[in-house]
Amino acid sequence: MSLKLGILDQSPIFNGKTAADAFQHTIQLAKRAEEWGYSRFWVSEHHNMEQVAGSSPEVLISHLLAQTNTIQVGSGGVMLQHYSPYKVAENFNVLSTLAPGRVDLGIGKAPGGLPLSTKALQNGESNNKNDFNERFTFLKQLIDETVEHDHPLAGIQALPRPDEKPDIYLLGGSVNSAKFAADLRVNFVYAGFLNNDDKVLHETVHNFKSNFREGKFIFSLAVLAAPTQDEAEKLAAEHKLFSLHLHDGRTLTVQSEEQVLAYEKQAEGPFEVQEKAANIIAGTPEYVKGELIRFQHLYHIDEFILHTPIRREAERFRSFQLLSPREVAAKVESI
Repeated sequence: MSLKLGILDQSPIFNGKTAADAFQHTIQLAKRAEEWGYSRFWVSEHHNMEQVAGSSPEVLISHLLAQTNTIQVGSGGVMLQHYSPYKVAENFNVLSTLAPGRVDLGIGKAPGGLPLSTKALQNGESNNKNDFNERFTFLKQLIDETVEHDHPLAGIQALPRPDEKPDIYLLGGSVNSAKFAADLRVNFVYAGFLNNDDKVLHETVHNFKSNFREGKFIFSLAVLAAPTQDEAEKLAAEHKLFSLHLHDGRTLTVQSEEQVLAYEKQAEGPFEVQEKAANIIAGTPEYVKGELIRFQHLYHIDEFILHTPIRREAERFRSFQLLSPREVAAKVESI
């Protein structure tokens, strides 16, 4: 069974570069990903963060669809807690009408930013964090054109009506999220680069597959390939994760000391910081692909979405090329 690989890109702003540079890098990577045989190219949503430019996935997706021809392009993901499900459905129906059969609608429940941007997105109001399931259910009904007759908005349509509807994916990292996705009959993406607990992964896959056998279970994880094992491991060691344990019992994971400092300025209560090594599969292309095959066999993974979080432009680009599903030139290109 061959590996089916996709890419998650956050449009990182590398040292000495601008947001415009970051988007050009994303465009070029999407084009190359199509040439290299990757199945999907997803872009993320992050707000008020100096190190990443991707704050509006639906706008960026539109441009990437126009710059490519065959690869699936989607969101990894739209943070639904901030938005009207109706408007999200309209946006992705427009995209699917422009590029039939090539649009993925990935939905996440995280805020995509720190407290200040969350307040700004929600117009200073505190949205009910418990209404995500309701929002997501309504979004799926809008995409599927199955809004129930007893719904307060019965009869509403999200237009235009595309010939091929966008594929819906729920992003999460827990058994409960996977069960919810299975109950709704939508595909699930497990955020392995944030939660590397093998026991949780096993339980999550089992729960999802038991309840929705025909659904896709995609494993999103951090990888880094280099010509030698030593170089890959040294590059990976530069990247750290920081767990912020908040006063209300929640835990937030951020990917840089700058984000920790930014959160400290915006926090509404005390929190503790725990630094930990990032969970990156690093090594030669053969080693990384071997690990992916191992995960595929152990957990019956349908597809992988690869994320490379290092802040080195050339090495990051090279990593995706080295892991290319197709044969590529021996000489690695650079953007």
